[in-house]
Amino acid sequence: MSHRKNIVAGNWKMNKNYEEGRTLAREIVAKLKPSETLAILGAPYIHLKGVSHIISDINNLHLAAQNCHQEEGGAYTGEISTGMLRSVGCDYVILGHSERRDYFEESNQLINAKVKKTLADGMLPIFCCGEKLPVREAGDHEKLVAQQVKEGLFDLSATDFSKVVIAYEPVWAIGTGVTASPDQAQEMHAFIRSLVVDQYGEEVADATSILYGGSVKPGNAKELFSQPDVDGGLVGGASLNAADFLAIMDAM
Repeated sequence: MSHRKNIVAGNWKMNKNYEEGRTLAREIVAKLKPSETLAILGAPYIHLKGVSHIISDINNLHLAAQNCHQEEGGAYTGEISTGMLRSVGCDYVILGHSERRDYFEESNQLINAKVKKTLADGMLPIFCCGEKLPVREAGDHEKLVAQQVKEGLFDLSATDFSKVVIAYEPVWAIGTGVTASPDQAQEMHAFIRSLVVDQYGEEVADATSILYGGSVKPGNAKELFSQPDVDGGLVGGASLNAADFLAIMDAM
């Protein structure tokens, strides 16, 4: 049996002012049940320190940044380093999100550098991969995701790779209200796990958490999470509402 963790990670994206973020974190802390499932809050930079204090006593609640820079520090105006993130209590960094790949033209090679920097500074990457609708319609979705995973992660040692959480996000299902069917999600998650088996072996693959990200809601979470290779969710819009986020946690 695998010992991989079940994880529900919220990605707040560019939402919530300072007080709203604190309120949301407090609402989640107030009603979060003790659980084997890990909850992760991926908050904007302005919230990280404050949310870290609010969640510090909760064992299964962790903090994530939504991005980082690949260099140690220096003249990179507007950027943030892994050392800064770690110093305010981050455990995880979301890397390679489709919005970063798309709007900010982040390449597999750049994301790979960020993954290595995150690991070197003692934090855990949530590595995102996934395809747009034309790629899916052309039947090239497995080929594209394989390239993202191989170029983004497969030069890591087995020890380092085993610290990575993978999030599969069909880009055509993010914020669109369209969700990949549970069968589509399972098919891609199983494919990703098979890539890991080929590269690192069964034991590492069985221990790798692969999350589904793409319009996860309280209404569809249970069916998605019941798939054998879906180990949780990377939740966008529904993570901005405490009741919705907690309902998704309960669906695990």
